[in-house]
Amino acid sequence: MTPPREDTGAPLPPVAPAVSAAAVESLTTRLRGRLDQAVASLATTTVDLAEDGTYGIRCGADAWVTLAPGPSGTITSPDQARCTCLLSPRCLHRAAALAASPVADTIPSREQGPSPDSDPPADPDPSPEGSQPAGPGPSAAAVSSAGPGPDPSPEEAPSAAVVPSAKPVPSAGHAPSAEGAASAEGAASTGPVSSAGPALLTEAAPSVAAAPSAGPALPTGPAARAVRTVSTVGPVPPAVPGRPSAAQVRAAGGLWTAASAVLAAGAVAAGAVPQAELLRAAHTARLAGLHRAEGAALAVVRHLRATRDPQGAHRAHRADELVAALRELLLVTHRLKAADPDPELVGGVPHNHRPDGALRLYGVCREPVVGPGDAGGVVTHLVDDTGRWYTLRDVGPGGPARARRAGTAHVAVRSFLSDHERLSRGGLVVTGAVVAPDGRLLAERGVRATFAAGRPWADAVAATAAPDRPGSGHAPPLTGCDVRIVAAEGEEVLVRVLTGDAPGPTVRLAPAHRHPALAHTANLRRLGACPGLEVRVLGRVDPGRVTTLRPLAVGPVPGAETTLRLPQEWRDRADLGYDLLADAHFPAGAHCPPPPRPRTAAADARPVDSPLRRIRDLVELAVTGGRRAAAEPARDGDRAGHVAALRRGGFATGADLFAALGAVAARRPRDAFGRPARDDQDQYAAQWLATAVYLTGTETALARGLWHR
Repeated sequence: MTPPREDTGAPLPPVAPAVSAAAVESLTTRLRGRLDQAVASLATTTVDLAEDGTYGIRCGADAWVTLAPGPSGTITSPDQARCTCLLSPRCLHRAAALAASPVADTIPSREQGPSPDSDPPADPDPSPEGSQPAGPGPSAAAVSSAGPGPDPSPEEAPSAAVVPSAKPVPSAGHAPSAEGAASAEGAASTGPVSSAGPALLTEAAPSVAAAPSAGPALPTGPAARAVRTVSTVGPVPPAVPGRPSAAQVRAAGGLWTAASAVLAAGAVAAGAVPQAELLRAAHTARLAGLHRAEGAALAVVRHLRATRDPQGAHRAHRADELVAALRELLLVTHRLKAADPDPELVGGVPHNHRPDGALRLYGVCREPVVGPGDAGGVVTHLVDDTGRWYTLRDVGPGGPARARRAGTAHVAVRSFLSDHERLSRGGLVVTGAVVAPDGRLLAERGVRATFAAGRPWADAVAATAAPDRPGSGHAPPLTGCDVRIVAAEGEEVLVRVLTGDAPGPTVRLAPAHRHPALAHTANLRRLGACPGLEVRVLGRVDPGRVTTLRPLAVGPVPGAETTLRLPQEWRDRADLGYDLLADAHFPAGAHCPPPPRPRTAAADARPVDSPLRRIRDLVELAVTGGRRAAAEPARDGDRAGHVAALRRGGFATGADLFAALGAVAARRPRDAFGRPARDDQDQYAAQWLATAVYLTGTETALARGLWHR
């Protein structure tokens, strides 16, 4: 685990995966058993940063660990980590220091940009995506020991809940087309999961940009189907053009084995040793040229460390992010070790790009950021004329207090004299722009920015309703719609989506952040006290509840009589994390709370969460608690009730997968003498992967049908 480092001197430098893995591998079995405790003890150990750039850590009376990173600031060689104890370099102190350090990116460093006074160079790759993409997430092949099946069709990687790739990624609120839900359930006609292995359900979809760690892209295809299983064992077919080489197949098999071990142990038990095994397999994948699989493995390690961070509560949906990263890793490696010829499985090294010409951007809203390790800041969302989304980030140590201050802080772009508040309501012209694969604008040399006029906020919200428009590059990270306030329910607000003449569905608005230093909760309470008020909201769909939106900004509904009255300088939007709504912003009389509504009326308006929540709970429980935790539903009387509820909701395939996952998790093969027999870890990982892919495809289809009517 990587414990938080507060008031302990300088932060540890990043370490290359191969260096960290080699240090753990060199330990004896006895020392490996003490490694997690040694890593945890470093949380209270002061790190000294010398003038020559070396880091010193006192690990005992006679042990002093020195980390000497290279010019890049990263530990890339075993010789750069030394210890003064007698067992060095095969000592516990050195391995603990390397295991406690952040995992370094393996992407080659970018070329130095031009000086601020020179013209920006032309982008050698003028493609609008600006990267050599790992490509959208491929469709899943069902996993068992049956035999090779047909090549599955391409699939996008779902955001916040699916696989990281080299392209930019949208958030979990951007789901596939509405018909995807029906088609996903239509796949139930293929029958229940057989003993030969589970069937992975996925959406066949056209390509769009996929995502980095923050989340992957959502499938948008019209059909879901069960794909025949592929073999996990047996001879590797001879290398042919377009197929993975034998070395790549072996590397993918090593990653699958390491990831399956992490899944079986669960995040709570996946300490430094299982993480080192995964890092070692990721390094082997890198040498074999499997860039996408390597990136997914590093994402899993980072999420494991964040999940085990005692301060992880600062960050929402961490279990969803770990599920997404692990699903991506297992899905890609499973297809690779079966010699799937899809070139998108291999991927490419992402790189920043310089768009042709100047970027004309329009501010949309500000989003407070509160992350692990006392991180805090702001992200300003912008959109261009084609509907492509960009972000400007300012995140650093300081927690929620810094997140609050950063809302009005200076924008960190060269030659630009403005702040995030003004930018979010105005616009920006950027020349020599450098854009990261996930849409971040980078303040590198040669970048110049000029403030420009904004545009009506309604146009930005309308861009979220057309995520697949040509030239948009990728689905928008935010979801927008018009709603009518129904009632308050604690810190959440029940609203009805406005869909024209027909009554819309009832959904929830929940605070994006609940910290009192931010205004989300106070603003939602104020909105909940005004039933009948119509507002336009922009936010993120909760990846765990498709009926819940976490709004970042609100504004008036054009043409509505009972709607917000915002000041002209706010430009028809209020950032819920920073702007505080007052009585003057509501219609006359709306500042007086109405008499309490009858309880039955509020109960009738309460949205009903999808039965798929039961599958999500089991999938997340398996990742966080391990195989033993996933087996619990198979041992109590609730399993039949969960399966019946899924079938009543029309999710027949989901019910079969739910029951099968619990049964496989609880199965412990034994021989005739009652001793543990062969390990069916591969079958368990395959069944979990089948369930996770089905869940993502179906949830994202339902979300799109709900929010993009």
